[in-house]
Amino acid sequence: MPKPKSKRKSKQKTTTPETPQLSLKEQLALNRQAAKAKQEFISLASSTFFGSLFLGLLLFPIGGPKATIGVIIGICALVLSFKYPRQALWTFLFYMPISGTVVYGVAGGNALFQLAKDAFFIPAAITIYQEFKRKSQPFLIPKQIRIPFFILLILALLTLLVVNGGMQFAPPCDRIPRGIKMVCKNGQPLIMGLLGLKVLLGYVPLITCGYYLIRNKKELLFFARSHLVLAIICLGLGVVQYLFLSSGKCEGTRGLEGADLFKATLKARCLIGGSLVFSPDVGMIRLPGTFVSPWHWAWFIISNAFLTYASAFSDPSLIWRIGGLVGMALVIVNAFISGQRIALALVPVVIVILLILTGQIANLKRFIPIAIGIGVVAAIGTAMFPEVIQERVTSFVDRWNAAPPTDFIADQAGFTSKGQSGIFGAGIGRATNSARAYGADALIETYYPKLLFEMGPLAVGGFLLLVTVITWVTFKTYRSVKEPNLRSFAASFWVYVLVISYNTYWYPLDTDPVAVYYWFLIGVILRLPEIDREERAKQLAEEPTGNKGKKKKRK
Repeated sequence: MPKPKSKRKSKQKTTTPETPQLSLKEQLALNRQAAKAKQEFISLASSTFFGSLFLGLLLFPIGGPKATIGVIIGICALVLSFKYPRQALWTFLFYMPISGTVVYGVAGGNALFQLAKDAFFIPAAITIYQEFKRKSQPFLIPKQIRIPFFILLILALLTLLVVNGGMQFAPPCDRIPRGIKMVCKNGQPLIMGLLGLKVLLGYVPLITCGYYLIRNKKELLFFARSHLVLAIICLGLGVVQYLFLSSGKCEGTRGLEGADLFKATLKARCLIGGSLVFSPDVGMIRLPGTFVSPWHWAWFIISNAFLTYASAFSDPSLIWRIGGLVGMALVIVNAFISGQRIALALVPVVIVILLILTGQIANLKRFIPIAIGIGVVAAIGTAMFPEVIQERVTSFVDRWNAAPPTDFIADQAGFTSKGQSGIFGAGIGRATNSARAYGADALIETYYPKLLFEMGPLAVGGFLLLVTVITWVTFKTYRSVKEPNLRSFAASFWVYVLVISYNTYWYPLDTDPVAVYYWFLIGVILRLPEIDREERAKQLAEEPTGNKGKKKKRK
């Protein structure tokens, strides 16, 4: 009898994986490396700060304290982002949801702070590009999107040169006699075109950045969990903003008259974010949450219907799955109280689409508890805000009956196609909100008609080709992932890519946060097969040798 026991003990000893122990020499080398990195950071940060402080003080007599602070923060962000691209990308992702609150609550509306997130993203993208080039690796990932991307880029550049360039050197519109039809200059068409091009394709490098940033399962979970915490904070602040307005702590737009009751204004700003409308007596509520405007907040709510769902169903930890459920509940609450009909319409639809396309509706162990949890939250919300929910639903139904979205999209498409001017359109940026300061623009509130108006039918075809290739490649990629949790994350992210790629209602790809999350999540999906292979290799290495032999025999 004692012999078998000794055999079992010896077997257990041989099968347990041993963690490699570092020698004293190796530990000292690591300590020296960490100390050197710390010293480099302190030296770079201090020299950058004092240099930017010197430049800021030179500008103080012209721009005042706001310009000085903006220059100091901007230069520090640029220099450190070039040196530390990974940390810059994390900062970029964390700053974006709170940027509206920082711009108007901390910086007093300083325009430099509106560009602060790009001060993290652009240097990081350049550094990553240089690293890929040094390793002789292609920067555009995957290779299937290169041809569609360059087709769209060439068409966009042709529009910029032919249409915007032609307008730039034409006579001003006010100098042309009435009745004479000819091209005239209106504003700064080239600057408008460059801004429109940046909005259209400026965040495409985030595909590679996402692929570069998320290297393993630990970093994927860090991204999902940190975003979940940030989303819960932002959505919770959205609820607090509504409570402040409804209780009278913030006046909103109640005291205004006429058309001002229906216009978002910074004067009505409450606690967080930017401009808002809160005129409950006339049924007009549009809250900005932590963003600069209600429109951005609506798409943050919609985007988090996908991202909180991913955490609720995909995270391996029960605590974080419960956190995902809390996030989903806050998404639903904010969809009602934000006053944005698009959020109220899409959030329930998105959750149903996710349940079907990700296959979680058949995963009863996870689906039933989450469904019960959402039902309880919905019941509590209905009991707490019955009048608000009833008013929002009534407003949505009345608006739908008065102007159905399908008719709105058809009218926009008809208007754009009838007014189509040439094969290259009316010029990039002519219907882009962020380019308004540099010339007259058209108000086109649906995405593909907007592209048709700006760049013509060829560019619309080029953009559709690009997003179709992206959707197909990411679909095949996510289907190749085997590990259950990783596959669930991939499925949720892919549904987001699918919905945004072919969405034509309004223009979410022109604005934060969709313009960031869309391109970034494509890169994350493309990285997941590599993470999946690493995880399966780890599992095989940790399995006892006896189990490995059994598996081989079964095969």
